Amino acid sequence: METLILGWYILVETDSVILLTVFASLQYFGTLVAPMLGAFADRLGRRTLLCLMRGFYAVMATVVMALGLTDQLNPVYVFITAACMGMVRPSDLVMRNTLVADTMPPDRLANAMGLSRATQDSARIAGALAGAGLFSVLGIGVAYIFVAAFYLMSLGLTFGVSRVRPGQEEQAAHARTLPRQRFPIWRELREGIAYIWATPRVLAVMCLAFMVNLTAYPISHGLLPFVAREVYALDENGLAQLVAGFGAGALTASMLMAFVGGSRRPVRFMLVCIVLWYSTLLLFGQATDKVMGLPVLFLIGITQGVAMLSMSVALLSIVTPSLRGRIMGVRSMAIYGLPIGLVGSGAMIEWIGFTATVNTYCAVGLFFTVLVGVKWRDAIWR
Repeated sequence: METLILGWYILVETDSVILLTVFASLQYFGTLVAPMLGAFADRLGRRTLLCLMRGFYAVMATVVMALGLTDQLNPVYVFITAACMGMVRPSDLVMRNTLVADTMPPDRLANAMGLSRATQDSARIAGALAGAGLFSVLGIGVAYIFVAAFYLMSLGLTFGVSRVRPGQEEQAAHARTLPRQRFPIWRELREGIAYIWATPRVLAVMCLAFMVNLTAYPISHGLLPFVAREVYALDENGLAQLVAGFGAGALTASMLMAFVGGSRRPVRFMLVCIVLWYSTLLLFGQATDKVMGLPVLFLIGITQGVAMLSMSVALLSIVTPSLRGRIMGVRSMAIYGLPIGLVGSGAMIEWIGFTATVNTYCAVGLFFTVLVGVKWRDAIWR
């Protein structure tokens, strides 16, 4: 709901696809500090960090609500808010995924991840449709009353999360064998990076995560307001329908994972799904209206959902519990490819057009996906 409202506001107020992509990229500004937050979560517990993050979301939403209700909101304030929220938002998914892995037994991890993702995807559908309706009828200030209220409800529910911290005893025993340091969090972060570098399967997943964020996510996420307004000639309600179509596909993928479970070889399965994801994005780049684009967005949601769920399951299955927070935090650094890809796509669209930009991004993404599959073929295929 929040991203749709603010994204449409920026596009209408500035009439610039570059500023739209800058706004979208600011929401992932915190990927550089996500590994630190992951390491803090290993030390302090997921519940504590999640409560702090949700409280911060509620405060920022309240600020936007107040500015909107008093008619003082402008694009500058929206950019500042997006940058502040972007400092912590990339770590939110990290905390939720590690919390699921802490809670569920390994043989039920894929099903649990699918069910967890299904709640997010269903909320995306409802939030997009409700947010567009509220924004178009009542304005941004009133719409943000609901955004702030949902953040407060989320904070209240997070207090019910368990305080149990799997791997705490293992982590404490390991720490006692090392010399005391003034800032032990840096040592823990270095251990996580060393673990990734020494584990070929994890390193391959990290490379693929960066590549899809650089070349795939910008097309199906940050650029949707531009596609709705400039390519399909739709209003904010039409944009909500596009977001809901993508969300419906992602929800379908999540429910399949929840009921069927993941592949016994999640890294291999993830690689195949990423190739299918790029193939559907190529089709989306050729669509010229909502009738053509909406079904393709549904397929994109399915392929993207299965690929990313398989990626999370693969990492959480390989990594030991005491390292999950920091490893998934380093994994979130791959999201930094998304703001780079978003800003680059905005410039390329103004230079060569939307379709050519999509074709270029997909070609680059497919090439490097195949390259990763060949380079780490022993770890992935055998």
